[in-house]
Amino acid sequence: MNFLTMMVQQYGVGFVFLNVLALQAGLPVPAYPALMVAGAYAAMGGRPLWQLVAVGVAAALVADTGWYLAGRKFGIRILGILCRVSLSPDSCVRQTESIFQRFGATSMIFAKFVPGFASVATALAGAMRLRYAIFVLFDAIGAGLWVGVGVGVGYIFRDAISDAMATLNSLGHYGLILVLAGFMVWVAVKWWRRRMFVKQLRMDRVSVGELRTLMDESKVEAIVDVRSPLMQASTGRIPGARTIDMKKIAEGFEGVPVDGEVVVYCACPNEATAVKVAQPLAKVGFKRIRPLHGGIDAWIQAGNAVER
Repeated sequence: MNFLTMMVQQYGVGFVFLNVLALQAGLPVPAYPALMVAGAYAAMGGRPLWQLVAVGVAAALVADTGWYLAGRKFGIRILGILCRVSLSPDSCVRQTESIFQRFGATSMIFAKFVPGFASVATALAGAMRLRYAIFVLFDAIGAGLWVGVGVGVGYIFRDAISDAMATLNSLGHYGLILVLAGFMVWVAVKWWRRRMFVKQLRMDRVSVGELRTLMDESKVEAIVDVRSPLMQASTGRIPGARTIDMKKIAEGFEGVPVDGEVVVYCACPNEATAVKVAQPLAKVGFKRIRPLHGGIDAWIQAGNAVER
């Protein structure tokens, strides 16, 4: 807290700008502590709240525009990159697609309040060719609300924050160690969850060539596209593939023999969503469920046809 206070006092809105920019750019740097301290400092005669909000929104727009342009240039491939580097494995492409499909551009208003959703949502907006003016409008509203909550909490609860700073100050170096330890624990928990998630992905996969052979020999009972309808419409799907409701996975496989070959695919790195679908199917009796290695991207890159 003392470090944050010193940085806010010495560098003012510049520190707030860089902190928010780093977080929205994808770095695992929490911004709310700095926003809350800046809000508390504003109540004590520092920079006015409107300047803090304006600077925070500007930083968010700069970073988000970068992800938006990346989405426009690289399409849905950028989403796979984001999921690979994310510390939050539950923020896979499929979750973002579902939210974006349901709420459209208005999802940008609350995107920053959903862990792991902000960067992926801005890149998806670019990949979906959302008009930049509309993107900026809703993204600015969302950034304003997100920054406003942070500095507002600090402004309103300035006394509690002052007490916390005084307590840490009384602890001396131990206070700094406590703050750093808390941050390291947070990163460690995120890393461990990601590690366990990757571990569960180590299951038998089917290659594109093998799937092509199975289809030619009519040895596959079902091919399932677990992406959202939004992404299926954008890139097409493997001929004959069926779609399912992620909330009613078992119902989507009615009539499929449990002993037959079932292949599921998505557009997530390491076939993450496909594996999530395969696991509950295995629990209800399906014997042979395999994710498609590389997903729809590998299928298209191999020169295979898609249906729309």
